[in-house]
Amino acid sequence: MSLPSTQLLTGAVTASAATATDARALAALRNGAARDPKAAIKETARQFETLFMQQLLKGMREAQAAMSSGMLDNQGTQLGNDMLDAEYAKKISGAPGGLSDVIARQLERQMGNVMPPAAAETAARPVSAVTDAGRSAAAASQRQIDFVQRHTESARAAEAQTGIPASFMVGQAAHESGWGRHEIKNADGSTSFNVFGIKAGPGWTGRVAEVTTTEFIDGTARKVTAKFRAYDSYEASFSDYARLMKDSPRYSRVVAEASTGTAGAAGFAQGLQRAGYATDPAYADKLTRVINTTLRLQRVMTT
Repeated sequence: MSLPSTQLLTGAVTASAATATDARALAALRNGAARDPKAAIKETARQFETLFMQQLLKGMREAQAAMSSGMLDNQGTQLGNDMLDAEYAKKISGAPGGLSDVIARQLERQMGNVMPPAAAETAARPVSAVTDAGRSAAAASQRQIDFVQRHTESARAAEAQTGIPASFMVGQAAHESGWGRHEIKNADGSTSFNVFGIKAGPGWTGRVAEVTTTEFIDGTARKVTAKFRAYDSYEASFSDYARLMKDSPRYSRVVAEASTGTAGAAGFAQGLQRAGYATDPAYADKLTRVINTTLRLQRVMTT
């Protein structure tokens, strides 16, 4: 039995419309990635699951057809079955805890992190602005790579003293110093080599650098003048940081969890905040992001 030509034509038009819809969906997905990268990843994962389920249903239907006579099968019924499988696949895809959630997590891991809002804004700018932003991003990335390369050996020496992963310490130094752009300066403008923002308390007998900094007092950001330790080298800064972490009782739990591997980047950052390393209420979140960036850079540098 065959379908009339008008019905076949209708099916072909429907298939073409579906293709056009897919093209529009792809364009919408690209635009969505600029506005909301995390949502775009979720939608991409859902579409992957839909394709997978569609192929699974198709395979099941073909296996069933192989056991039948096939007398009623023709081009029209095959097209109808394909369209029906596609609709079924859409209906059963995207459920919480399903395959799409697993795919989304994998995509986020492969990307390191979803695109930050700044990058999304860049994607919507004119070509010339995007080019300038690309140059700035490349310069920022190179500065970050240079920072990691410069301090990795000192961090490894500090890791041998404390057990804290070197990448965590490089990340913290990057956060405290703005990847080296905002190092604490001496009165003559030279660097104090203090990349951890360690203050000069009553027990400090070395040189100091007195600068204006931001402290959160009762939840309010205020500018205050404070004294910070000054060193003769970056190696000395990392070594002093290691002594502080190892010898101070307030950081004993942080060191123990980091050295035994029971705390990842987020756990390490949260432990420092609980111990009072900084007054910024968002310190842990900010530090976690920088440590994760450091880890990604180190992976890139070793590949």
